[in-house]
Parts: sequence; structure tokens; C-alpha cells
Amino acid sequence: MKLQIITLFPKMFDGPFAESMLLKAQNKGLISVELIDLRQFGLGPRKTVDDTPYGGGDGMVLRPEPIAAAIETAQQTNDKAKIILLTPSGQRLRQPLVRQLVAESGLILVCGRYEGVDERVASLVDVELSVGDYVLTGGEIPAMVVVDAVSRLIPGVLGGETSAEIESFADGETLEYPQYTKPASWRGLVVPEVLLSGHHGEVLKWRADQAAKRTRGRAGR
Repeated sequence: MKLQIITLFPKMFDGPFAESMLLKAQNKGLISVELIDLRQFGLGPRKTVDDTPYGGGDGMVLRPEPIAAAIETAQQTNDKAKIILLTPSGQRLRQPLVRQLVAESGLILVCGRYEGVDERVASLVDVELSVGDYVLTGGEIPAMVVVDAVSRLIPGVLGGETSAEIESFADGETLEYPQYTKPASWRGLVVPEVLLSGHHGEVLKWRADQAAKRTRGRAGR
């Protein structure tokens, strides 16, 4: 999958995309990540990308022209990609939507900044996404979240064939059961006996019961 990120701060992605599974996925050719510097499409000799908001108010708003030019440039090598604007006012990113995005041939992620982007940019994108009901300084961290969430569902990225099928939200809502490893006893806390029993059927039943219990207990989180 080809992932293109339009941002004013491409260096923010150096660390997250150069470690762990995302690096391995790139090395295997399972994903490719291209960072597109929005400043390159700025207007005039100062490469201006923002301006004061009509109607007054604090802060600056990203202009539509540089974003449109950046998107059109990205589309030259990724013309069937779904275009996503990261914004607090977008629809909430949830696991069922992540699974839908995995089926796309590519994604173009537009990172907002400052007081936001000109509302007319919405006419250029396919979907507006939010990673939660809070406000960050920009869309870069949400873009990292989208890339990570989508990439790990691509076959071969995690390694284990069922890794992404038995985790939290695999069905859209159920949380994963508790996990334990060695030692069997630690600081007075012991691993549930059923997990040490070797009885596969009882283990599966325990895990299903615990997943349901955990989901009910955290329903209001």
C-alpha cells in the first residue's frame, strides 16, 4: 500500500517510521511511505501556506491552494488513493473503518495545523477523520495513528496470521481477554489456574468469558 502524508513538518515522522513493525513493513515492500512537504507548494517568494481567518479571531488558517496543489501532486503517482483530512471535527476512527481502509490501494493523508484548514478543502477529500474527542497541535500524530493502525492489518506485517484477528475490537467492539506470561507467580499475583491446565477448550471458554466481562466493565470508558 502506498501511503502519502502531506505535512508542514515531515521530520516529525523520522522516528515512528524508522522503528519496529513499520520499518519492517517498508523493508518488505508491504507499504511505502512518502512525505510531502506542504511548504513546497506555498505561495509567493516566502512560500506562504496560511493566512488570517475571515471574520476575525486568533491564529492562522491553512489556505486551500497549497493543499490542493499538494494533493494533486500526490495523485500523480497514486491516482486511486483515498484522500483523508485529519481534523478533530471528522468522524471517529474505529477499527471497522480501519479494516475498510486496508482495502484501499493507497491513502493520501492531509495534516491540518494552526487553527485548522480552510473549510473548502473538504471538497477535495474523501473523508475527514478524527482520532478522538480532543485537540492536538496538528494532524501529524493522527496521521501516524492511521498509518500504524492500517499497516498492522496488512498480511505479513505482524507475522502471526491470526494476530490481528483475536485482539481488541477485532469484531468492532469486544476487548481482548487478559494476557499472562512467565512467571506463574509474581509479587503474590498468580496466573489463573485454567491457563496452566493445558485444557484447550476450557482456556477458550475462559478467554471468551473474560473478554465479555472486560468489555462490559469498560463500556463507559
